[in-house]
Amino acid sequence: MATLYTNQDTNIRKTWLLMATFLVAVIGIGWAFSWVFGNPLILYGAVLFSVLMNIFSYWHSDKIVLKMSGATPANRKDHRELYTIVENLSITAGLPMPKVYIMNDPAPNAFATGRDKEHAVVAVTSGLMTLLNKTELEGVVAHELSHIGNRDILISTIVVVLVGFVTLLSDFFLRWSLFGGNGDRGGDARIQLIMTLVGIGLAILAPIVASLIHLAISRKREYLADASGALLTRYPEGLASALEKIEGYAGQMKKANHATAHLFISNPFKGKRASGFVGRMFLTHPPTAERAKALRG
Repeated sequence: MATLYTNQDTNIRKTWLLMATFLVAVIGIGWAFSWVFGNPLILYGAVLFSVLMNIFSYWHSDKIVLKMSGATPANRKDHRELYTIVENLSITAGLPMPKVYIMNDPAPNAFATGRDKEHAVVAVTSGLMTLLNKTELEGVVAHELSHIGNRDILISTIVVVLVGFVTLLSDFFLRWSLFGGNGDRGGDARIQLIMTLVGIGLAILAPIVASLIHLAISRKREYLADASGALLTRYPEGLASALEKIEGYAGQMKKANHATAHLFISNPFKGKRASGFVGRMFLTHPPTAERAKALRG
């Protein structure tokens, strides 16, 4: 039977599998181009790049996420209630006090990031603190702390960098084929065609890869964080009410980004409701009504 501990172990395995897949994929692309160009240095460069990219993703992906979201460190003096809630719930959960960040955005939302519980961050929007009452804010913070305790944050954060890299790689190949293939060698036309086809292929595959990786993370982690958060506060109604208020807000986040959407407690792209089996299958978050029903049940 699945438990919090088996879920934590699964998340660790998924993280290593994702990084290993990225490593193999980049090396495979490097090998293919070293064969086309007849230059083994391309393969060596691909190996070095993939290793360095994995290391960079592990150590710095959380900083990239915070930068992309426009989050800044919270001040204990100016955000005393938020700090107190995070501090008290961290003690209750047996977690080190995470860093607290604020996003200056009227849309209510929140996320957790970091590579482990010793280097974790909880970020909330200014709109969340304005819209929710204390028990609802406690429910949201407990949910994010549960992501930290359940070891969801590392794989969720690394995904942002690796999915973004696929998009950048596509852009590189397209730009190279358009502007970098005009030399004097006879094989340039063939090489330019290959680069163009690879660029177009990656451009088509990038959103599919992003969706598949999001699905690999699994929406079940949201249900588990909801349940863990409710156990932490001993008041599931607080989180259920918070989710309904967040869902009911009509505006969209100012810095909503498809690469980071899966990190948030609620979909930052408002007004884009999926319908039907296929649409629901590719949602990064379970429907709010189902989450609230599960909490109240």
